[in-house]
Formats: sequence, structure tokens, C-alpha cells
Amino acid sequence: MARELHLEDEKIDGILIINVGGRIDGLNAQDFHNSLDQSTRDFDGSVVLDFDKLTYISSAGLRSILLIANSFKEKKKNFMLCSLPESALQVIRISGFDKVVAIHESRVVAIAAAME
Repeated sequence: MARELHLEDEKIDGILIINVGGRIDGLNAQDFHNSLDQSTRDFDGSVVLDFDKLTYISSAGLRSILLIANSFKEKKKNFMLCSLPESALQVIRISGFDKVVAIHESRVVAIAAAME
């Protein structure tokens, strides 16, 4: 099982997709937040976080996503998540987090939504 955090940026049709893999926990949540902030700070298009390779996310990681999502909302820019593991999806739904940020079941659906 991967224990490190891996982030990789790619652009598809003017959409920034950040592939997130490994673990996000209390030890690296601040690094995760800083990397997200740096990757998205000067980007004017839609951003999709793809969690297809995520193995674990803690509440600290969810908080980082929430902070970034709120900054996008203030800028009136699209920010969405996709391909979340079922365990993370359950926590997100229970916490009401899915009311704050758009969540899609796959990258294809997220990209289509970002292009609307």
C-alpha cells in the first residue's frame, strides 16, 4: 500500500486536472494544501481533483480540500472532485461536504461538467 502522497498536474481542454495518489493524513495535509494552492493560484479555468489513486484521506486532508474549494467559490471558478474511494465518499456525504464541492463519479463526467 502506498504511504506517500503523489500529485501530478495535467491540462485537458483548458481544464487543470490534479491526479492525487497515495495517502493524505495529518503528517502531509499541509503539504497537500500548499501544493494545491500553488498549482491552482494563477489558473483561471476549472480544476478537477482526480482521486483515482488515493488510498486514504484523513479529516485534515478533507479540510485542505474544503479551504481550496472555498477560495474557488469566492473567485467564481469551478472546482470539483472525482473518482473518490467509497470510504472517503461516505465521510464526505456524512459531513455534508458534498453540498460545498461538486463530486463526480469519474474523470470523464467531471471533465464534461467542467466544460458546461
